[in-house]
Amino acid sequence: MQIAILAHEKFPGRAKTALGVLRYADYDVEAVLDRDSAGDRVADHVPDVQDAPIVAGMDEVGDVDALLIGIAPIGGGFDESWRDDVRTALERGCDVISGLHYFLEEDEEFAALAAENDCELWDVRKPDEDLTVSQGAAGDVDAEVVLTVGTDCSVGKMTVSMELARDARDAGYDAAVIPTGQTGIMIEGWGNPIDRVVSDFTAGAVEEMILEKGDEHDYLFVEGQGSIVHPAYSAVTCGILHGSMADQLVLCHEAGKEAIHGYESFSLPSIPSYVDLYEDLADPVSDATVTAGALNTSGLEDGDAARDAVGEYADAIDAPAADPIRFGTDDLLEALLE
Repeated sequence: MQIAILAHEKFPGRAKTALGVLRYADYDVEAVLDRDSAGDRVADHVPDVQDAPIVAGMDEVGDVDALLIGIAPIGGGFDESWRDDVRTALERGCDVISGLHYFLEEDEEFAALAAENDCELWDVRKPDEDLTVSQGAAGDVDAEVVLTVGTDCSVGKMTVSMELARDARDAGYDAAVIPTGQTGIMIEGWGNPIDRVVSDFTAGAVEEMILEKGDEHDYLFVEGQGSIVHPAYSAVTCGILHGSMADQLVLCHEAGKEAIHGYESFSLPSIPSYVDLYEDLADPVSDATVTAGALNTSGLEDGDAARDAVGEYADAIDAPAADPIRFGTDDLLEALLE
């Protein structure tokens, strides 16, 4: 499928959905829409993902099958400055893929244009209607369940899950990803958007996916969300932790990060305290331990400084650590798959 990705004013630093799709999804990306960087190319900003031109709007994009909204602001709202691009896409017969909490299919203008031009509006964050509470059964599956957890939101949990699963498969292991957020669902083509599920059903929605895939694969890498200390998103984190009944945890962190994203008056706790928090919270339902850590060192230009930061992080969590993008996943997989 050929797509364009909308990432106005956010690419690449605050466009994690766009970057995830560029790095992992099986799409041919014809263009990225970002009015602030029009005239550049993706490779000018991010060297290790699929390259494409950056343009100012949909009217500069050639023939594509779909427009994908590659940014998700806090709260998941729709920015009215995107309306012209979505309208243009639908008028040209393109599907629109959205991971927002604002459902495009409930927008009267977009719904009418989609019907008129035989287009599909795929609201990725719209959960199944038949979800229910957890039965406490995820621990019964044959697969080893590995969950990425974070010190904050937007520290790389989805990226780490994808990298670990891909490299495990390349090494000959039977591994799959359990997608729990809009980006993972867009990449994998299925999943439950846990941050949109009714709170009583969050653990059950994760459990449902574990039970569906748990006897088909040897390893399941569950995409984590939020952070157990985040003032807004901790409930989602806890639901995934208990619903997955994980065997192992990978603690994800961003080098140099000191405050909670979007809530900068709240400082991050110490790294060792996260290990205790996650293991103690998991303990009533599983024996999950922080077996490895992933450190996002993208903010460090010097490679030696990045290696030093990884070493300090490994000492802090008392487990192997790596930056999967910068240094690969070998050390992590050796710990997780032994």
